[in-house]
Amino acid sequence: MSNINVNGKFYDHFLSAAQFPYTEEERSCIKNTVIKMMDIPTYGSHPGMLLGKIQSGKTKTFMAIMGLAFDNDYEVSIVLTKGTRALAMQTQQRIQKDFKPFVDSDDVLVFDIMNMPTKLTGYELKSKLVIVVKKQKDNLAKMLKLFSSQDYGLFDKKTLIIDDEADYASVGYKSTDGEVDANLTAIELDRLRAVASDASFLQVTATPYSLYLQPEDIEIRGNEFKPVKPAFTELVPVNEAYVGSDYYFKDCDNQDSIASKLYIPLRLSELAVLKKSDGRRLKVKDVLTSDAVHGLRSAFINFIVGGAIRQLQLKDSGESKRKLSFLVHTEVSKASHSWQQEVVEELLKLLELEARTESHLFKELLKISYDELAPSVTQLGYTMPELDRITERVKDGLADGEVLITSVNSDKQVEALLDDSGQLKLRTPLNIFIGGQILDRGITIGNLIGFYYGRRPQRFQQDTVLQHSRMYGYRPKEDLAVTRFYTEPTIYNAMRRMHESDVALREEIENNPDQGIIFIQGSSSGVVVPCSPNKILLSETTTLKSHKRILPVGFQTDYKSYTKPITDKIDGLLDSVRSQGPGKEAFKIETCLAHKILDEAEKAIKMSEEEGYSFNWKSMHAAIDYMAGLSKDPDNIWCLWLTDRNNNRLAGVGSHTKYVATPDTASTEGKLAKATATDSPMLMLFRQNGRTEQGWMGAPFYWPLLYTSGSVPTTIYANETIDS
Repeated sequence: MSNINVNGKFYDHFLSAAQFPYTEEERSCIKNTVIKMMDIPTYGSHPGMLLGKIQSGKTKTFMAIMGLAFDNDYEVSIVLTKGTRALAMQTQQRIQKDFKPFVDSDDVLVFDIMNMPTKLTGYELKSKLVIVVKKQKDNLAKMLKLFSSQDYGLFDKKTLIIDDEADYASVGYKSTDGEVDANLTAIELDRLRAVASDASFLQVTATPYSLYLQPEDIEIRGNEFKPVKPAFTELVPVNEAYVGSDYYFKDCDNQDSIASKLYIPLRLSELAVLKKSDGRRLKVKDVLTSDAVHGLRSAFINFIVGGAIRQLQLKDSGESKRKLSFLVHTEVSKASHSWQQEVVEELLKLLELEARTESHLFKELLKISYDELAPSVTQLGYTMPELDRITERVKDGLADGEVLITSVNSDKQVEALLDDSGQLKLRTPLNIFIGGQILDRGITIGNLIGFYYGRRPQRFQQDTVLQHSRMYGYRPKEDLAVTRFYTEPTIYNAMRRMHESDVALREEIENNPDQGIIFIQGSSSGVVVPCSPNKILLSETTTLKSHKRILPVGFQTDYKSYTKPITDKIDGLLDSVRSQGPGKEAFKIETCLAHKILDEAEKAIKMSEEEGYSFNWKSMHAAIDYMAGLSKDPDNIWCLWLTDRNNNRLAGVGSHTKYVATPDTASTEGKLAKATATDSPMLMLFRQNGRTEQGWMGAPFYWPLLYTSGSVPTTIYANETIDS
């Protein structure tokens, strides 16, 4: 292992001048990365990997890595950015700011590659060089020329190439006239290694699937091309103040956490209304009362009331005011953004009119929002201002023009809206941004307390969807109390599956860096077989890990005349193998019987697909076969048979989920499963009474739940694959 200098002037500057001090974990990550780059050969198709979480401080970390590299004989750093002017400009400004003392003294020179002088002088070549390169054809061509030309003399200098947002425009393939082409950036990086004699390659990303999950090699128009696959991985640490996918998709199940109040479902019909103007669906003058935009109106008013709560809390504690933001991201077309801006501006105008007279409607809307936000504020132990004070604060804010609505749908607009730290400027106390693709990776939206998200493609792409998650980042707990996430259930469930896959990948890298995740899929014959990971649709997967629950949620049963015979049949199947009947003790059943029971249970369950709730029964069957096959008793699995259950169909008042999702309890059934299902999975069968007063159809039915085995390796099962 190389000995490196950690006391040099560049790295010392980062440690001493950081606005947020580098933790011991961050320092260790920085040091380890530089050591590995010096010890492990890295190149275009075999780079080092700096893996962080979305908006978790990756840039802060790689800037310090650059400084430490400069202290250890690196002379040039190339920073590859997403191919937009705004992000390239933001990156260059950030570098100049972070290296300011050295830029001022000419110890560091920072260039945009397209604005470099035609030749560097001997004096300039004595400086450390940082060159920003957009991942775009002309920029990449000039980068290659830079290292090939004698005019610059860089080809033999020790160089660090940092590929920021490395999964964007750096990997991937396309088919042209039946031939496979690699992405331009990947090809140029592959060529660069031939002319840069002493270069280290480091990729930085939060969405690494396209980088880890590639084939070993691929034929590109008759020539073998080596895809980009990491030589090593270093994880960027995050501290407790970071709010990421765990909060949005894991903690939300914990009723003791305010995260359980975070998610508010939207109707698919509302997203259709917001796609384009249609007077038959919505007359814009009715936005304050129309049920067609109930979710957007609630989100809008919650944002304003939440802002008032935070302003009053800060005032009462003697702290400075904070500007807050809200993001609407449902479509990519500019026409949709214009229509959405018209709707939100009309909401603002009409609410201002109602506020002037303190109408009954105004008071009613604020009271609904107050009741919505109060439980999470008080649950965290913060003071909830009285409704009268909030009403006055909202009135004053509306009268003073404190709400600003901005549509952001072009690179040029983003450039004009960025502040000197690379974040969107918050010009007023309450800022609403409406946009699409342009507001994804690299663009930071500060103090975000509301996210209205509706991007619903036919196929959800892991990296694209997660990069839309601008709500991730470092957030004070006081803001979290009034933060809400609005989306449609299909989208939420897809994002949740992506979260599970992302967590599984990070855990495997951390615990078993050389092992990787197992990928499987069900073949047409019903056999579970390994699959090529770069072929799977990650939004159509089931992630298996130790003691995970898999069950249908969000459904109604069929009519009584149809459901009762099904339930009777399942009773008979269980009676045939369990003479003592149901009880609190687990017992073994044949795997084939488990499949028969599930087939029958499925017939009585009707998923609320029109509301975005679905369940993949095939993956449940496949998970049983896969886990049973790994066990010492592959022909049998555990079963728990419980009867006379009385779960409600709909969640109670105050819950932020519509449907009950827990026929089990962690303290009873969960505890039993963890103790018993160590080698084999457990199929829990809850015989519900299904009474009408509980929201069902008046007939008993079985609600199945599969509890994965404790020994199952982290596995991603592909329900569907991408067509070749």
